[in-house]
Amino acid sequence: MAAILPDSDSEDDLPPGWEERATVDGSVYYVNHSTKGTQWTHPRTGKKKRVAGELPFGWEKMVEDNGKVLYVDHENHRTTYTDPRLAFAQEEKESPLMFRQRFDGSSTALQVLHGRDLCGKVAVITGANCGIGYETARALARHGCHVVMACRSLTRAQEAVERIQAERPQATCSSLRLDLESLKSVKEFANS
Repeated sequence: MAAILPDSDSEDDLPPGWEERATVDGSVYYVNHSTKGTQWTHPRTGKKKRVAGELPFGWEKMVEDNGKVLYVDHENHRTTYTDPRLAFAQEEKESPLMFRQRFDGSSTALQVLHGRDLCGKVAVITGANCGIGYETARALARHGCHVVMACRSLTRAQEAVERIQAERPQATCSSLRLDLESLKSVKEFANS
């Protein structure tokens, strides 16, 4: 008799009794609690995965005295043994020509940056007081990036900085005047 599996909208879901884990080097493996076995390939897709990159914003990796690795979420004051990057694990490429598009024209800046930690990075964004420039500045600031808002109107740029900091008080944003139609303004901006 065939096993009846629950309906799922994702082929990436694990069957009942399975768990996804990651090694210290980022390789993803799968634990079958029914058979007490492990394997490197996804039980449904047969593909290998890896977690890559830095931890999401606000997370820190720590090692206990007994050698166990744990992850601390400073934003939500939680601790777990599960690597938070597992949510963003990517399939390993079988060939260098294999390409998988992750985003399209309707993707938002927050979707593209989801899970990224941009602390220590600096971004200069022109036209950052409204529209796509503002949304980009907002998303980068939410992920820890220091954002320099380069705008023609310093007043409107400062209002945009205040809106971002009202939403996320620890965001680091600054504003500088920049008019790209004026070479003098560009030179002053570059020298400041």
